[in-house]
Amino acid sequence: MQRLLRTRRFLIAAIVVLIGAPGAWLLARDTKGADDALIAKVKRGDFKVIVTSSGELRAPKFVQVTLPMNTMQAEVYQLKIQSMVAEGSRVKEGDVIADIDRSGVAQKLADYQLSLTKADAEYETDMLDSALNLSTAREDIHSGELDLESKKLAKDQSKYEAPSVQRQAEIDYEKADRTLAQKKTDYKTKTEQAIAKMRAAGSDLERQKNKVKAIQEIMSGLTIKAPSPGMVIYIKEWNGKKRAQGSTVSPWDPGVATLPDLSQMESITYVNEIDVRKLSVGQPVQVTLDADPTKKLVGTISAVANVGEQRPNADAKVFEVKVAIEHPDTTLRPGMTTANAIETLALKDVMYVPLEAVTSDNGIPYVFKRSGSGTVKQEVELGAMNDNDVVVKRGLALTDRVLLSPPADKDRLKLERLPGSRNVPKVQPGDDSSPPAQTIPVKPAPSKAAQPAPLAPKKG
Repeated sequence: MQRLLRTRRFLIAAIVVLIGAPGAWLLARDTKGADDALIAKVKRGDFKVIVTSSGELRAPKFVQVTLPMNTMQAEVYQLKIQSMVAEGSRVKEGDVIADIDRSGVAQKLADYQLSLTKADAEYETDMLDSALNLSTAREDIHSGELDLESKKLAKDQSKYEAPSVQRQAEIDYEKADRTLAQKKTDYKTKTEQAIAKMRAAGSDLERQKNKVKAIQEIMSGLTIKAPSPGMVIYIKEWNGKKRAQGSTVSPWDPGVATLPDLSQMESITYVNEIDVRKLSVGQPVQVTLDADPTKKLVGTISAVANVGEQRPNADAKVFEVKVAIEHPDTTLRPGMTTANAIETLALKDVMYVPLEAVTSDNGIPYVFKRSGSGTVKQEVELGAMNDNDVVVKRGLALTDRVLLSPPADKDRLKLERLPGSRNVPKVQPGDDSSPPAQTIPVKPAPSKAAQPAPLAPKKG
């Protein structure tokens, strides 16, 4: 009976061991997996700081296709694009790129032609009036000359008459002479007036002719043709919308499209004001295309804007950065979206850890380092950092492992400072951890037993 009981106990213990062993193995495996997930090794190698931003391809050299240049002289300020070739179309010199709506220009031409007809009629009227007035003035001069001659004959004949008759003849002659002189002066004045009047009428007529000529040239130029061969690229307006069919064009911004030179390309990107301090002309850039992520282009920063701007749908100010593309090929097209990886710093053979492993307290950076089965709160001296890692100059060795999240007993761990550390803890107002104020020792007063008895007053 006892032997049977011992056998049953042995079987039960064996079953418990068999059942518990896989659980313990699973528990150990899960714990190891959790430790591996929360612990990172210190790495050593090349370290790069990369600033990434999206941009757009553009050709720095291009031929701009515009409206006729004399639209403002014709007082035409708003023109609408009626039709336009598709963006990306290749055209030859002289090919039609766009047609502009002529309705407003045609109405303007009709108004100018009416004004020209009116100015021409006024010019002819002024010319006839001037001719008639001058003809009348010349006739008056001729009549005055005849009257003067008649008065002269009367004067000559009056010498045989009485003195009074002679004097009257002389007065009549003088009046006729003065009248003739006045008519000649009036004729000269009327001639000058006619010349000025005809000059004004002629100027107005010429101005109306020039307006009609300008509007006719505009009418003929509203069929916009390519000045040179190339690929048609639409122009972007101030709000980022492309100018296409139905868009309005003004003389102050007459561009309709561009014909870029595809032998030179650049990527235009915008970098926030925090990262722009890291950029400088000449830094290398790796450019990729959203349309073909496998295609990698080599670029160099050619310009960095000195003044920031507020872009649409952006909360912070950004700075324009131009990246010149080296060795562009025929597959690149203006307007393609690019991803720009700008290498701002490259370090050789340095140690670094993930950013998640570094914590800062009162201005002192530190990590939680594994030491055997325990954890050490170790101060570190940091260097450059990128989006994922940070360089560690002092405080860690290549064989160390750091925690990616603080341990449960982090508050009980004492910070291990670096020898000669320049990091000084920041003392917060009301912080009890501030060093105690220095006290000055005071010499103790003598006891009452040791004090001498007061002297008794002397009696008289």
